[in-house]
Amino acid sequence: MRQRLLKWVFAGSVCTVVASAMAASGADHRAWVNTWAATPDIAGPVLNAQTVRQIVRASIGGSEVRVRLSNLFGNVPITLGPVHVALSDHESDTVSGSDHVLLFNGKPTVTIAKGESVLSDPVKMDVKALQQLAVSIYVPADAQYHASTIHNAALATSYITESGDATAAIQFPRDEVSGNRFFLTDVEVASPSSKHTIVTFGDSITDGVGSKDNANERWPDYLAVRLQADAKFSSIGVANSGIGGNRILHDNYGPSALARFDRDALDKPGVRWIVLLESINDIGGSGYAWEAKDKITAQQLIDGMKTLIARAHAKHVKMYGATLTPYGGNGWPYHSVAGEKTRQEVNAWIRSSGAFDGVVDFDKAVRDPAAPEKMLAAYDSGDHLHPSSAGYQAMANAVDLKLFSDKP
Repeated sequence: MRQRLLKWVFAGSVCTVVASAMAASGADHRAWVNTWAATPDIAGPVLNAQTVRQIVRASIGGSEVRVRLSNLFGNVPITLGPVHVALSDHESDTVSGSDHVLLFNGKPTVTIAKGESVLSDPVKMDVKALQQLAVSIYVPADAQYHASTIHNAALATSYITESGDATAAIQFPRDEVSGNRFFLTDVEVASPSSKHTIVTFGDSITDGVGSKDNANERWPDYLAVRLQADAKFSSIGVANSGIGGNRILHDNYGPSALARFDRDALDKPGVRWIVLLESINDIGGSGYAWEAKDKITAQQLIDGMKTLIARAHAKHVKMYGATLTPYGGNGWPYHSVAGEKTRQEVNAWIRSSGAFDGVVDFDKAVRDPAAPEKMLAAYDSGDHLHPSSAGYQAMANAVDLKLFSDKP
């Protein structure tokens, strides 16, 4: 009798635990996705007892928000906070009544270890797709020298106070401005509905160099607008993981693609697809390389891409290969006959190998039909390497949205 009673008690305990777990699961049915990203690539200037306000555009909406702050390139642990998020109004100002304090484990400040990053606690905030947000970070006074972690060439203005905590200010002082992103690497949103993210992974062409500042005219920005214009794809966000000067095989500006792929692509919440546009810097760098390791071949680049594809597939993430855009006229030794041959070999492999889950032909979208090694003049920013805003629009238009119609 006692043995039977114990069995009932044990079974009842199990049922209680299962029921509690199910209830907890039902209560927390949020689906977090990355709505905006800027990849850290270098150590930046010291901020000391100053506030920096940064404007970002959400690619997808949600009912809750959290942000990630990075000390990847810091030389010591750094304390940050308070941190606020609000709706952006005009330039550095915010919409009255929209300000929210972001906490970290319930506290208004957080100390981030050297080389690490932290995610804020969620805050309830209604964010619409393509809505601009202002994220304000106070960097307290510190007797130690602490380098900031930045994303350079942000193509967006960061506003910095001369001194003091202005994180809650509606009208933000415009004491200093910068073209860098400071500490902020990700903005994530959550909502009850199922949503997913495309990570655009690459170099300065994905980063948008050549487009207008503060205009959101990078090709991933235009892609986000296209997705929102079609109800079938409006649940898909875009996270930009481009770094100017980045390479697949070796570090250059920022860690190599092989080194940063997990952090900057596979670990993004909600990632379902990755569009890879990279290796033009590997090719161009070969033209003036002093070290043998930097003189690369098409096969080395192909092998590097195969490695990235395998790592994505291991996480059940689809990889789409984008052909390398023309760079003829950029000047020797970055552009050369040998480099052009390598670009054509890599593009031929991307198009025909079947190694990728799909192909986006950016080369075809922007090249000059009369001189295929060059970009069409109407799409050229002027340096014969980076597209203009019109060129980035053409690239985004070349992406077949049906690539993102599959469900996990």
